[in-house]
Amino acid sequence: MRSPLLGLTSLLLLGMALAQRQVTVQKGPLYRTEGSHITLWCKVSGYQGPSEQNFQWSIYLPSAPEREVQIVSTMDPSFPYAIYTQRVRNREIYVERAQGDSVLLHITELQDRDAGEYECHTPNTDERYFGSYSAKMDLVVIPDSLRVTSLPQTLNKVERDSLELKCEVFKSTAQHSHLSISWYRQKAGEPPVEVISLSRDFVLRAGSTYSQRQATGDIRLDKVGETTSKLTVYNLQPSDQGEFYCEAAEWIQDPDESWYAMTRKRSEGTIVHVQATDKEFSVRLETEKRTYTVGEPVEFRCILEAQNVPERYFSISWAFNSSLIASLGPNAVPVLNNDFAQREALGQLKVAKESDNVFVLKIYRLRLEDSGKYNCRVTEREKTVTGDFIDKESKRPKNTPILVLPLKAGFAVTAISRTPGVTYNESFDLQCIIKPHYPSWVPVSVTWRFQPAGSTEFHDLVTFTRDGGVQWGERYMGFRTRTAIEKAESSNNVRLSISRASDTEAGKYQCVAELWRKNYNSSWTRLADRISNLLEIRVLRPVTKLQVSKSKRSITLVENRPIPLNCSVKSQTSPDSHFAVLWYVHKPSDADGKLILKTTHSSAFEYGTYAEEEGLRGRLQFERSSSGGLFSLTVQRAEVSDSGSYYCHVEEWLLSPNHAWYKLAEEVSGRTEVTIKQPDNHLQVNQTQKNLTILENQWVTLECLVTNRTSFSSQLSVEWFVWKSGHPEKETVARLNHQATLQYGDLAALSDLKNRLHLESPSPGLYLLTIQNATVRDSGAYDCRVEEWLLDPSDRWYKRAEDLSGLTTVTVKQPDPTLQVDATNSNLTVVEKESFLLDCSVLSRSSQESVFAVTWYNLKAKERGGRVEEEEQEALLSVGLDAVFSQETSRWEGRLRFQRLSAMLFRLTVLQAGTADAGNYSCHVEEWLPDPSGVWYKLAEEESGTIAVHVQGTGSTLQSIICSNDALFYFVFFYPFPIFGILIITILLVRFKSRNSSKNSEGKNGVPLLWIKEPHLNYSPTCLEPPVLSIHPGTID
Repeated sequence: MRSPLLGLTSLLLLGMALAQRQVTVQKGPLYRTEGSHITLWCKVSGYQGPSEQNFQWSIYLPSAPEREVQIVSTMDPSFPYAIYTQRVRNREIYVERAQGDSVLLHITELQDRDAGEYECHTPNTDERYFGSYSAKMDLVVIPDSLRVTSLPQTLNKVERDSLELKCEVFKSTAQHSHLSISWYRQKAGEPPVEVISLSRDFVLRAGSTYSQRQATGDIRLDKVGETTSKLTVYNLQPSDQGEFYCEAAEWIQDPDESWYAMTRKRSEGTIVHVQATDKEFSVRLETEKRTYTVGEPVEFRCILEAQNVPERYFSISWAFNSSLIASLGPNAVPVLNNDFAQREALGQLKVAKESDNVFVLKIYRLRLEDSGKYNCRVTEREKTVTGDFIDKESKRPKNTPILVLPLKAGFAVTAISRTPGVTYNESFDLQCIIKPHYPSWVPVSVTWRFQPAGSTEFHDLVTFTRDGGVQWGERYMGFRTRTAIEKAESSNNVRLSISRASDTEAGKYQCVAELWRKNYNSSWTRLADRISNLLEIRVLRPVTKLQVSKSKRSITLVENRPIPLNCSVKSQTSPDSHFAVLWYVHKPSDADGKLILKTTHSSAFEYGTYAEEEGLRGRLQFERSSSGGLFSLTVQRAEVSDSGSYYCHVEEWLLSPNHAWYKLAEEVSGRTEVTIKQPDNHLQVNQTQKNLTILENQWVTLECLVTNRTSFSSQLSVEWFVWKSGHPEKETVARLNHQATLQYGDLAALSDLKNRLHLESPSPGLYLLTIQNATVRDSGAYDCRVEEWLLDPSDRWYKRAEDLSGLTTVTVKQPDPTLQVDATNSNLTVVEKESFLLDCSVLSRSSQESVFAVTWYNLKAKERGGRVEEEEQEALLSVGLDAVFSQETSRWEGRLRFQRLSAMLFRLTVLQAGTADAGNYSCHVEEWLPDPSGVWYKLAEEESGTIAVHVQGTGSTLQSIICSNDALFYFVFFYPFPIFGILIITILLVRFKSRNSSKNSEGKNGVPLLWIKEPHLNYSPTCLEPPVLSIHPGTID
C-alpha cells in the first residue's frame, strides 16, 4: 500500500511544480554595439488561462536603478513612457510574438541610452499567484569601433595574371571579441560569390566556386600586418572578372556560450577586368538527312566551338533560302519572323538554345514549301560599360539543303456539329469525317484536340490509336465520365458525344488524322497527317432572375450606437442559388466604394481592406435570415469616421454540371446614408471677471472652474494664459493635458516662474494655479482655456469642445515706502585737531528686509562779492547697500571712520578736524528691497537734518568761547546794537528839537524830518572776526 501512496504524492508534487508560472528571459549580460538591431527573447511556462499570454517590457536605467521605465506592451498601447512613445509608434521598438507564450523584443537601432537592466513581465492569468511573473537581464551598449577599409581602384588584367588586394580591419572594443574576414566577388545583376574567408575561429575556407583553386594554391589569404590581410589570386581567369571587396564581422560570445555578430561592415570595391587570351571560334551546321516526306520532323543543330563560351556573348540567327527566319540574342530569347512565328505559336516549330554552344531549329511537321537551303550565323558581341552590346566578329557554315516530298494520295479531314450552341446540362455531338476512305489495313489514328474558351493552346482530349485503342489525354480525364467516343465500322469517321455540358466544355474543337505505315522491323512511319477545321462550341449559362432591393434610406446616430444595415434579395434564379454578399462604404473623399466585408457563397468570411485599415474587425456582426433572402450587417460602437454611404453587392452562384460553383449574376443594392455625430457640447467654464491686488512676495491663486461638461467620463485639459501690458498677444503660462501631464509655456520655462507655479485640483472640475512669491512682472490679465476630451469607440481620445474662462486681472505692487530719517538741525563746535561725530538715524523703514545705502555730504556757503549766493555740496563717504565704501577724496583721506551702531543708526567720525572742515553736514539715505527673484530695487530715499559744525582754532580763546556759545554770541554782538541805536536816536531827537525851535521847526529844504536811517552792521558769520559797527556816510543828515 505504501508504493501507490508514494506514487500519488509524487504526482501531486509534480503537478504543483508544473502549475507554477515561470518567466525566463535571455541570459545576460549582453554586449551589443550602438546602431545595431537587437532582439531579446522572453517566454513563460507553467501558466493557466489562455494560450496567448501578454508581455510587458521595462528598463531600469543605470542613472536610476530603482525606477522602472516602461517601454512596450502587447496589450496596452499607452504603456510606454514618453521617452519611448515615439520610437514605439515608429516601429523602432516593437514586440514580435514567436508563439502564444514567447515573444521577441526588437530594438531596430540601438542607442547608448538603451543600456540598462531589462525586465520582462507577464500579467497574471492564473487562478492564484504562484511562481515568478517577471525576469531580468542586463544589456550593455558599447560603441561600434569596427572599421573596414580597402583601396578602391579599377584593375585591367590579362588571363593568367596574378591579383593582389589588401584589406585593413580595425577594432578598439574593450570586451573580448573575435573578427572574421571574407572576400567576395560580385558581377552586375548577380549575387556575390564568396572567394575565401577566415572565420572567427581562425579557420580558412574558400567558397564553393574557388575551393578547387584554393586546393591547387591559386587562392591565398595572408596576414601581412597587425590589422591588414592580403588576398592573392594566381592564374586569373575571365570568370574572375567583377568587383572584389572584403567584409568583416565582429563577434562576441554571449553568456549562453553562443557567438553573436555584433556588427558587420564591408569595404569599398575594386573593379577587376580580365581579358581572355584566345577569341577565335568556329561554327558548323548538322542535320540527320537531306530528304524528307511531308509531315516528318527535321532538326538542325548549329554548333559553336570556342574557348570560355560562358564568359562571352554570342547571338544566333537562322536563315531559310537567305531570308532571316529567327534570331536569338545573348539572353537566349528567340525572335521569329513572318510565317515561322505563327507556326511556332501553334507548336509546329521550335527555336532554342540547348547548351552554351549548341543551338537548335526544329520543325515538327514539314510542308512542301519547307524545301530549300538552311543556315545559321553566329556573331560575337561585346558588352560596353553602359550595358549596350556592339557586334564583333561574325561566322557562318555552308548552306544545308533539304528536299520535302509530297504524299502519294489525297488526304482530308473535316469536323462538323449540329449543335454549336447549347445551354448548361444539355448534350452535343462532334463528327470527324476523313476522306478518302482508306481500307482497314491502312492504319489511321484520330485525335480530338480541345482549346478551352479563353485559352490559346490546344491539348489532346482523346485519341483513337492506329491499333484501335482509345487513349485519353492527361489534362482532361474529367471528360471520361460525361463523354462517349465511337468509330464507324464502314469508315474511319469518329463521333464524340458530350452530355451535361458546362462552361469547361466550351471552346474550340479540332480533330487530327494521321496515316501510318508499319516497317519491316516493326517500327512505325507516319506517312501523313491532316488537321481539320476549328469547330467552336458555345455553352451558355441560364438567364438570371436576380433582383436586389434598391430602396434608399438615411439614418443619423450618436457615436457608440450600432449601425444596422440590411440587404434584401427580392428574387433569385433557382431555389438552389447561393449568394455572396459584399458590403461597401463610399466616402465623399473617395472615388469608389471600399470593401468592408465579403461573405462568399460558401458562407466564408473575408474582411476587406477598409475593415483592416479602420480596425472594424472586432465591431462587425453579420446575420442571415432563415428564409435566406435577407442579409444584415451591424457595425457596433459607431464612430464619426464611420459616416458614409453603405451598400451591398450581391453575387448569385449556381452549381455547374461538373460540380463547380460559378457566378451567374451580380447586382448592387440601394444606398443607406449613415451620419454619425459626436455628443452635443455641454462644456461650460465660469466666466466671472476678477481683480486681484497683492504685494510682492505674496501668493496668488487663479481659479478655473468647469461648471458643466458633456460627459462625466470625459477628461479635461486646462491651459492658462496671460496678457501683459505692452504685449500684443497672450502667452501660455502652463498646460495640464488630458493625460495629467503638466507642461510649461515659454514664459514660465524661460524664467523662474516655472519654480513658483503650483497646480492642484481639490475637486472634479476645479483647477487652482498658484503663483508663489509673486513679482511685479507677474502682473497681467489671466484666463484659462478648458478642452474636453472624449474616448471614441476605438479607445482613442479626441477633443470634443473647448471654452474660455473670464479674465482675472492680477496687479502685484511693491510695498508703500515709510522711510523716515531724523531731520533735526543741530550745531556742533569742535576744537581744531579733535574729532567730531556725524550721526545718521533712520527713524522708520518700510520693511524688515530693507537694506540702506548712506551718503554724507558737507555743505559750504559760497560767497561772491561779499554775498552768500549758494551752498556747495561735497560728498564725504558713500556706503552702498552691499557695504562697499566709495573712494575718499584727498582732503578726507585717512580721516573718516564709519560705524553701524544698529540696523537703523549709522555714524561717521571725522578725525583731525581743521578750520576748513567747518560747515553744514547732512546724510542721504536710500532704502533698498529685494524682489522675489533676488533683484534689488530702490524703494525710497530721504535727507536728514543739517549739523552745523564750527571748528575753534587753538590761538583765539576768547573769540572761540564767544562764538561757541549762542547766548553769549547774541549778548555780545547783537543785543548792544539796538540799545546803542536807541540812545543815538534819543540824542538826535533832542538835538533836532532844539534846532527846530530855533528854525521854526523846519527841516532841510522845508521838509519835515520824519525818520532816521539805521546804521549798517557788518559781522563775520563765522565768528572769526569781532562785529564792526559802522555808520556809512549819508545815513544821518
